[in-house]
Amino acid sequence: MSKKLGFLVNSDRCVGCHSCEMACKNYYQQDPEIRWRKVYAVKEGAHSTIPLREYISVACNHCEEPSCMKACPARAYSKRQDGIVVHHQSRCIGCKMCIMACPYNVPEYNASMKKVEKCHMCYERIDRGDKPACVEGCPVDAIDIIDLNAISGFGMDTNYAGFPNPEITKSTTRFIKPKALMQVRREK
Repeated sequence: MSKKLGFLVNSDRCVGCHSCEMACKNYYQQDPEIRWRKVYAVKEGAHSTIPLREYISVACNHCEEPSCMKACPARAYSKRQDGIVVHHQSRCIGCKMCIMACPYNVPEYNASMKKVEKCHMCYERIDRGDKPACVEGCPVDAIDIIDLNAISGFGMDTNYAGFPNPEITKSTTRFIKPKALMQVRREK
């Protein structure tokens, strides 16, 4: 059975430092307005009634049924055997159809190049046996790459507050949500 790679985002560990974003930008020397990975603060109370500071780091979800690839009239997208969705800039005509089709707003338009670009999970690094730049750049190990065909989904979820329905395109990103905390009150 071939691999089916996806990102594992552990929000219980994420401190919202944006190191993953910066590692990606530095590795690919992206224009300032381009962000292939983004860290968001989750609305307080999304997973708990107790106030909790919570962050989520997201990039391309390398969907099983990528809507970007279906919408592209120039065939600028391909899907590797390991599930990584690759955008080929040499074929891109900059029509932005993929941006409109992606429910997660992942592809970004590069105005200086007049083409779209997006995360490709650092496939060239993975092929060399290295981890993606965002994974290596995270100081608290809140992001990793997993083979969905080799591990069980115990403790992982496909849904996250504010994240579009993953069933639309069958996202391969998995989340570990913050652990429930107990509020302790002192007796008066």
